[in-house]
Amino acid sequence: MVLLSCTLSNINCDVFTYQNDQELARQLVELGHKGSSLEREEFETRKAAAEASRLASGSQQKKLASTGKELKDNFLRALAEREEANRSGEMTSIIFIRDRNSHGQEISGYIDYSHRLKSEDFEPYFSGKKRLMPKTTDLSFYNWGTQVAKHNGSSNYEVITENPSGLLFKCKNDRKILNVDPEATPGDSSTRTPVQSDLYVHVVIYDHVTRKPATSSCAPLSN
Repeated sequence: MVLLSCTLSNINCDVFTYQNDQELARQLVELGHKGSSLEREEFETRKAAAEASRLASGSQQKKLASTGKELKDNFLRALAEREEANRSGEMTSIIFIRDRNSHGQEISGYIDYSHRLKSEDFEPYFSGKKRLMPKTTDLSFYNWGTQVAKHNGSSNYEVITENPSGLLFKCKNDRKILNVDPEATPGDSSTRTPVQSDLYVHVVIYDHVTRKPATSSCAPLSN
């Protein structure tokens, strides 16, 4: 096992990896991830993102929506960091956002990042022309003013509402459960990352690593 030490934004971090992950570990350091330490699950999440980025740089793939954009907020940088892995299917991230809409109403919801990436143009979000906000068609949507609540499955996840502790999301490919309860562990192959953002009241990103080839998707191949 190899230990790489680095200082990122005045925060010391240790990246633990096996010998065949040395190059990916170096990429993680170069990407400037924050945190006090990377546990194995979190390392696998970061590894998938770095591996997808490496594959993209070595082949002629469609230009990423975040490419060439000046990303001034932590949230946009976090989305850019995960874009290629979510497009390739190596990772499927769920984004929790709580903020006020254009009418001043507080809304919150869970967004399937991979699904939204493939169904709409994200360049306006990365360029700052639009704000990514929960929609009634997302995995979960709640308007705190009107008390309108919506739950929808996506190409990647089933929504489980019959849980006393709150919502659960089941990946349609590996059937693993992602638990978004902040008091619980997210689940196997999943991590929870709070993001400090000047654009939103509250943001949390849940990353689920599928451990599939870069050409696969978290959705069943038959879909």
